[in-house]
Amino acid sequence: MAEIIQKDGTWVFDGDALRLTPGRDKNVGLLRRELGELLVPLTALAGISFEQGRKSGRLRLRLRDGADPLLHATGGRLTEPHDPYQLVVESDRYGVAEYFVDEVRNALLLDQVPPGPLDAYVLPGPAVPLSVSAGDGVASFDGERVRLEWKWQAEDAKSAAGPRTLPLADILAVEWQPTVGLENGHLRFTVRGAPSKVPPKYDPNAVELWGFKKDPLMALVAAAVQARLPHPSAPAALEKAGPAGAAPAPAPAAEHDHDALLRRLRELGELHRSGVLTDEEFNLAKQAVLKRL
Repeated sequence: MAEIIQKDGTWVFDGDALRLTPGRDKNVGLLRRELGELLVPLTALAGISFEQGRKSGRLRLRLRDGADPLLHATGGRLTEPHDPYQLVVESDRYGVAEYFVDEVRNALLLDQVPPGPLDAYVLPGPAVPLSVSAGDGVASFDGERVRLEWKWQAEDAKSAAGPRTLPLADILAVEWQPTVGLENGHLRFTVRGAPSKVPPKYDPNAVELWGFKKDPLMALVAAAVQARLPHPSAPAALEKAGPAGAAPAPAPAAEHDHDALLRRLRELGELHRSGVLTDEEFNLAKQAVLKRL
């Protein structure tokens, strides 16, 4: 097991999953605090890195495309204080961070986790029901329908129409966009049969965001809805499965653990000889396999 404890949070890796717990430091973003502890399976990871700085460094997880509804709904636009997959590391813990990275990378190599996209979410998304007030409205989601209520600051085009209720079955897509410079952000729902998009300020299916503290929390609503929509890669996965009604191919029989580890050692040797793995990467991966023999 590998563990790193910082003011920014605690990351623990047990060989199968990473447990990410936000810290209580004042610099921890509101979104991370509201998300709470996350359990990220190894199969959701595409990679991990550590970047050193003068006063502090950054541990960063890179998830596979399609693994997390939060990342899909926000389009990778979460800033550092709110990104749950970054951890600020103090300079006196750089060695621990590097060890942590080695352990996760070894596990990815040993388990041969592919870095490619997924056709189903591995993380469940935020729990429901939830309600967030920010910008010109309040967005609530109970797992079956979204309700949008307008504040007094909302434009007449919205407030005159009154609250909106959007059944999940009518929602085709959801998007969260942060405020950038002079451009306001938004939480927007693409609804079946709705007219072409208008600016979020006037769109009755969008909450306009003005760059205030609670704006990132609207990403929770976006992620909770996204988690319950069809996965964007699901149609492609169905096409690969063959004709409708065709039975899935049977899974290959599990090999004996000892034989599988020996085969993995041979594979690592071939990767090393062909130059895919450096000497250091080969030695780290080999030691990880030998520990399991």
